[in-house]
Amino acid sequence: MANPIHDPNSQVFRQMLVDARTAKGLLQTDLAERLNKTQSFVSKYERGERRIDFPEFVVIADALELDLLAFIETYRTRVAALHRRI
Repeated sequence: MANPIHDPNSQVFRQMLVDARTAKGLLQTDLAERLNKTQSFVSKYERGERRIDFPEFVVIADALELDLLAFIETYRTRVAALHRRI
């Protein structure tokens, strides 16, 4: 079985987090400061070298001022579209 970090669903999730950060005009270092983490923490989960768990996701979403329900709904829509293409 392939590593779940490389699963297309995980790739959608990571890309959405990157897009949310860049849409706010934030660098990885800016977000890291908001999270009280290192820039490498942000870099690693954005590149798929590290998985984040749900509590970490909520903290990241708060730091990005995301609407969690809207983010999840968009994720579900993108994953469904991805699977229709496969």
